[in-house]
Amino acid sequence: MPVPSFPKVRLPLVALLAAACMAPPGQAPVHAAEVPADGDRALRRQLQELTTAPGGPPGAIAVLKRGSRTEVYRAGVAKTGTDRPIKTTDHMRIASTAKAYSGAVALQLVDRGKLRLNDTIGKVLPRLPRAWHRVTLRQLLNHTSGLPDFSADPKFLAAVTENPRRHFDSRRLLDFVADEPLVFRPGARYTYSNSDNIAVALMAEAVTGRPYEDLLAELVYRPLGLRSTSLPQGYRMPRPYMHGYDVTPPNPRTPPNPPNSPQDLSEVLSASGVWASGGIISTPKDMTAFIRGYAGGKLISDRTRHQQLNWVNGASEPAGPGKNKAGLAIFRYTTRCGVVYGHTGNFPGYTQLIAAAPDGKRSLTVSLTTQVNKSSNPELLKRLRTVEENLVCALLRKR
Repeated sequence: MPVPSFPKVRLPLVALLAAACMAPPGQAPVHAAEVPADGDRALRRQLQELTTAPGGPPGAIAVLKRGSRTEVYRAGVAKTGTDRPIKTTDHMRIASTAKAYSGAVALQLVDRGKLRLNDTIGKVLPRLPRAWHRVTLRQLLNHTSGLPDFSADPKFLAAVTENPRRHFDSRRLLDFVADEPLVFRPGARYTYSNSDNIAVALMAEAVTGRPYEDLLAELVYRPLGLRSTSLPQGYRMPRPYMHGYDVTPPNPRTPPNPPNSPQDLSEVLSASGVWASGGIISTPKDMTAFIRGYAGGKLISDRTRHQQLNWVNGASEPAGPGKNKAGLAIFRYTTRCGVVYGHTGNFPGYTQLIAAAPDGKRSLTVSLTTQVNKSSNPELLKRLRTVEENLVCALLRKR
């Protein structure tokens, strides 16, 4: 099948394809069939208001789980032009929440004595540039490494613009910035970089002699019962899936889409170009199971968890609810109602939040079908963070 051509435009960070499209059509009402009778109407209304806001997603879903009790809030549709609501079993691109999965792999290898948090790139990955050799696994996991971000490199962005479905050698993504020095001295400050988790996955492969995808299956998917989660190399989405869209205003210099039609980005980009930093595909149901186990410390020892929860100043991308602090492949979100641990992510067509109480017994998964961040739509991000904090409050309040 020939690869279709796309507008050749400049891409920001993780391969954002800023293709032209029209404003979204009117959204379907919230589908509340699976929401318990005592569900919070205000939360459902707030989620629906996100879908009708300027630049808002065609669809949104939030899954709150307390113990064995699950509440599902949803708005809009899984695919424009239909009335199908988003389901908890619909696949989606989980974006940078995938960084928590690479953290789960690395921290378990620390527990098993295969890696140490103070192991350096020079020791484990000596083929990488000598200028990076002092960077430690700890610094990669909490984004204080200073590694230049491959996804912001002009050569990488040009390659994605020319062919969004291009198949990259995922294990050579850091070659795009191999001639660049560190942005700052390792450990000196926090700067979110997609290069960090590529290096984490490469470290895991180096010390085990096994593909990162196999390590994910053994150390993450199987222990937590994740049956609909994968790390593909191509652009295809498993069925069924929630479609992800670009809903930015039209560009008058590009051919228009059908009237009032967002552009479907679901299968526009190859996952090989983000790999361990954001290429995983999953479902709200599996994401819920993951964050309950991961944030609750189920996968690692108490000793390693103590190191993981050593916080530094830094926010996830996009910022999560409340005040953000960064740990090792996890963030602490301090809201007006209490603390949750988790991760956020954004990718063309999708925005994600996964969070859980520190014991893992209460969890929240929020998924939108458009990309929302401080660059693309700061006003919508502000509204989203407010809704996320309200959802956290609903999650943590006593019943």
